[in-house]
Amino acid sequence: MSEVGAGVLGLLGGTFDPLHVAHLRLALEAREALGLSALCLIPAGSPPLRALPHCAATQRLGMVECALAGLPGFSVDSGEVLAATDGAAPSYTVATLERLRCQHGAQRPLVLLLGADAFARLESWQRWRELFGLAHIAVATRPGHDIKVGAGDTALAAEFAARRGIAADLAAAPAGRIVPFAITALEISATAIRERLARGLSVRYLVPDAVLDYIETRQLYRTPHGH
Repeated sequence: MSEVGAGVLGLLGGTFDPLHVAHLRLALEAREALGLSALCLIPAGSPPLRALPHCAATQRLGMVECALAGLPGFSVDSGEVLAATDGAAPSYTVATLERLRCQHGAQRPLVLLLGADAFARLESWQRWRELFGLAHIAVATRPGHDIKVGAGDTALAAEFAARRGIAADLAAAPAGRIVPFAITALEISATAIRERLARGLSVRYLVPDAVLDYIETRQLYRTPHGH
């Protein structure tokens, strides 16, 4: 169903294993910095370039849904999780964007949010050049740091030079721009959170309260012997 005129939609994918406050802070600051009308979080089903997530796709989806419940302007897309549950192939971003482009129509601006590290590896992604025809890409950077795209003669560096824009460009076209934006640097990682939980240590204030309740109720990330 087309949503022409519905405003600029941000898309934030991730394993969210678990979702933590740095994810939500990135989402909030992206809406402010980029002028997004809404933001959709997309839990990865079966990520092709990462190790197998610790929690099942449906559990990671559940944590995101809990965190976003009642939060205006935020939503969750379950497409990758449902595909993984059905035994589909790994979750490639280009396929997800193709699905979302069909869902939201040809004219609605879509903005894929990436961290600077992920953007620097973009050439390793499947059909990566096609991403620019499906969405804008906004790259989150630390304050005072520019985007690193390798040597100046790389294909990604050429795309970056040709497509670099500013936040105001995003509403003017459905796709095609690369826009850097600075975010608050929060040294929080899902890996460290999982390690604390495995040791029986508290992760309160590192994850939203609703996510903490979800984790504790289901005893997620505990080692078999409670170590």
